[in-house]
Amino acid sequence: MVQGMDGFVGLSMVCDRESGRCIVTSAWETEDAMRASADRVKASRSRAAEVMEGASPEVRDWEIALMHRRREAPEGACTRITWVRRDPAGMDDSIATYRARVVPAMERWYGFCSVSGLVDRGEGVAAISVTYESRDAMEQSRGQAISLRDQVATETGVEVLEVAEFELALAHLRVPETV
Repeated sequence: MVQGMDGFVGLSMVCDRESGRCIVTSAWETEDAMRASADRVKASRSRAAEVMEGASPEVRDWEIALMHRRREAPEGACTRITWVRRDPAGMDDSIATYRARVVPAMERWYGFCSVSGLVDRGEGVAAISVTYESRDAMEQSRGQAISLRDQVATETGVEVLEVAEFELALAHLRVPETV
């Protein structure tokens, strides 16, 4: 349905089969294209909630502040998402630190595929998604991720709100590189 809409760039879906939690992300060339799609996708959100046995969809608008792919995610890939908060005035500094220090470190980790950073500057929140080639690769990176996340969060004044791990069910997000 969304592939035919003006300004559509891609779609991804992650899920946790145990909890039933599912996150679907659509990407648009411009904010105007995203806003123009809102009414047209409303019915599909309602239908998805029915299919997922009455789930209540939460809709958020994010800016893609960071996108880097080392390689395409293969079948069986998994994604760790970290939600953080910080003073909105320092968001650009945090993004710059992430680009300069965190992304190069992650590129050396076993099974690393890609990283994206979505931000809501007004709220001062961000969601950082790191995709690995397999669940095993994601699990092997867990210790490194915790250490690096704690160090950078302390240095930049970022509060970690939540960390969750998912299966990458659909990866059709064709957003250009920003790193």
